[in-house]
Amino acid sequence: MRALLLPIKDLRNAKQRLADVLSPEQRFGLAEAMLADTMRAVRGIRSATKVFVITNYEPAALAAEQNGWELLREMEQTSESASVDAASLLCERRGVTSLLRLPLDLPLVQAADIDCLLEMRCPAPGMLIVPSRDGTGTNALLRTPPALFSSRFGNGSFAKHIAEAQRAGAVPIVHRNKRLEMDVDDQTDLRALLEQDLRSTATGRWLSDNRIAYHLERRAAHA
Repeated sequence: MRALLLPIKDLRNAKQRLADVLSPEQRFGLAEAMLADTMRAVRGIRSATKVFVITNYEPAALAAEQNGWELLREMEQTSESASVDAASLLCERRGVTSLLRLPLDLPLVQAADIDCLLEMRCPAPGMLIVPSRDGTGTNALLRTPPALFSSRFGNGSFAKHIAEAQRAGAVPIVHRNKRLEMDVDDQTDLRALLEQDLRSTATGRWLSDNRIAYHLERRAAHA
């Protein structure tokens, strides 16, 4: 059984690395918009037997229930790695053989991108990984079985996950996809996102309504 996992943190504390260019209210609004785009894509997938959401953020819990996804409630959130590993163990005990973790901030992702990962051959012990745009982070991670090795999300996670997979006896499969690689962690990512075609996304509408490109250009001009 192949399943999808969405770890969702409290959006009120999201995107701290954008604090130098966005206010707390703006960071919250951007995170909300990107989560909406990610959830829109997830609603269209065909290749996952189940979708799991692990969170202690009530709006995300409500959205999971409304979409018929399986909710894994957290009492507290210590780190994304801890959340993903706890969920992976639970999923494995419930019969999931391969688990794909996606982050919440993929404004360009489409359902077909997720289905492609879920349909790729990844026999046990196996790992399929999509790096971040700069090649150092991890934007998607599929493990067979789900708890094959401990998560290492954070700085340099791509190399760490490759090393963990090799220690577990798996041959890492690296998959490139520009839409999946386009997450937003810092100002460089935000500027790169603004160069994309965002017309059909909630993120694009939010960026336009809040004139983020204009404010970034003004900031750059006065730097």
